[in-house]
Amino acid sequence: MEDGFDIPAAGKFNDIDEEDRVGEEMEEVGEEREIGKDGLMKKVIKEGDGYEGPINGDEVEVHYVGSLLDGTRFDSSYDREMPFKFKLGLGHVIQGWDDGIKTMKKGEKALFTIPPALAYGESGSPPTIPPNATLQFEIELISWTKVKDICKDGGILKTILSEGENWQTPKDSDEVLVRYEARLDDGTLVSKSEEVEFIVKDGCFCPALSKAVKTMKKGERTLLTVKPQYAFGEKGREPAGGNECVVPPNTALQITLELVSWKTVSEVTTDNKVLKKILKEGEGYDRPNDGAVVQVKLTGKLEDGTVFLKKGYDEVPFEFKIDEEQVIDGLDRGVKTMKKGEVSLLTIHPEYAFGSTESHQEFSTVPANSTVYYDVELISFEKEKDLWELTTQEKIEASLRKKEEGNTLFKKQKYERASKRYEKALSFIEYDSAFSDDEKQRSKLLKVSCNLNNAACKLKLSDYKQAVKLCTKVLDADSKNVKALYRRAQACIQLVDLDLAEMDIKKALEIDPDNRDVKLEYKLLREKVKEYNKKDAQFYGNIFAKMNKVEHLTSANGVRKQDVGPMTIDSKA
Repeated sequence: MEDGFDIPAAGKFNDIDEEDRVGEEMEEVGEEREIGKDGLMKKVIKEGDGYEGPINGDEVEVHYVGSLLDGTRFDSSYDREMPFKFKLGLGHVIQGWDDGIKTMKKGEKALFTIPPALAYGESGSPPTIPPNATLQFEIELISWTKVKDICKDGGILKTILSEGENWQTPKDSDEVLVRYEARLDDGTLVSKSEEVEFIVKDGCFCPALSKAVKTMKKGERTLLTVKPQYAFGEKGREPAGGNECVVPPNTALQITLELVSWKTVSEVTTDNKVLKKILKEGEGYDRPNDGAVVQVKLTGKLEDGTVFLKKGYDEVPFEFKIDEEQVIDGLDRGVKTMKKGEVSLLTIHPEYAFGSTESHQEFSTVPANSTVYYDVELISFEKEKDLWELTTQEKIEASLRKKEEGNTLFKKQKYERASKRYEKALSFIEYDSAFSDDEKQRSKLLKVSCNLNNAACKLKLSDYKQAVKLCTKVLDADSKNVKALYRRAQACIQLVDLDLAEMDIKKALEIDPDNRDVKLEYKLLREKVKEYNKKDAQFYGNIFAKMNKVEHLTSANGVRKQDVGPMTIDSKA
């Protein structure tokens, strides 16, 4: 203890963790009970407030009086008129204190009787505490400050100085604005920043900042106790400016960190090629769906800041329909993730922008293979009706529209987008139990048509297994569908399932003997069979030739072939 009798660590060292508190049962004033199983006794003198108590890693503030069993007092914080502070569970005090104070509530006063094994043991603490002494401490828990072990190794301990707002915390991809002040343990100023902005995963100043900021809420202010491995390690740090000082090698730091604000950056596409940074949060939870009509203000820029497009800043916002290819794909996808009133910056790589060709826009030309940036404000949107809101007739009409959109995309060789349109078309009519008989018949024909067209997309995309599944669905409903037999045969040839391919082609020719496409596919199949037979013959021929060569060599060396038998142990010494 500072300025008085020291209570050094004794017994086992406790790790910092969120372990259960010892002794959660109700305690009566004046009642003595045992804490744990090592003889630590506790008697409540004055009840505390609430239900919570400190846990390992928290910084506690206490007043205490320490005595021997005969009443001899050896230490008191009251005499110094200053409470004692320490971090609980770190072995900074005797184990009886660590174990006992965890059971206390704010404002509680208790008398602890601590056996030698949880105090100073056989050695005692001369000259005041004799060997094997049982001690009594009257302890009052004034308060405690929550301390979080961020990395679970004691490397970064976080003490909250002022709470933040809400519950959200930044992610690796987010851009944060912070204030920080770093000092050595002796108080020497190392570095100070009024406001600095950085992407969390890229870090700032030292590794501790990026790790700590991910645990903070907006407006939160914390004190970080940082060990060297999360500061500047074995190398230390030279001053970066006139007001900074050297950080010697293997030096711990005390960093005060405030999270002023942050901008959420999310991945719109799984390949990280369309990113969205929220500049202003939107309203509510609703977002546009496929087919929604959106009204926006937007500005398109190149990497050097050149504006190539500006729309919606006149009296009327710019309007387009989601998933209708009225704007570039990345913009389409990005706006779909926005809320009404949201303002975001979209970063769109060439694959989702203008690709490998240059594009002449309103104010300037976008060069080939350019990453582009859009400032977008979503003014309003009107969602396309959800499936459950449609009548049976509207479902069929919506399915027909999506199928036609798919056909248009297929003709433009946009097979992946076409495939999604056919899948969307099928979603409207998948469950047809409420349909009339006429609607069921129309629905059946639509299902066949969409599955066949989607199979054609999958063939173009080299997704042969999915093409087989789609054609099989059609054949389950119509076993004599020549297109389904033909396309499944095409997929099976690519998958080298030549037997099924032959069966499908022969059946298709039985149904439609004059079908030119099927005949050509049959010719291709025969060529494939001949090719594979030739490869097989060559493969097995090589194997047999090698085997014959080995046999000739074995005979020439006088080695006799032996039957293969079980392995036996050698009985000789």
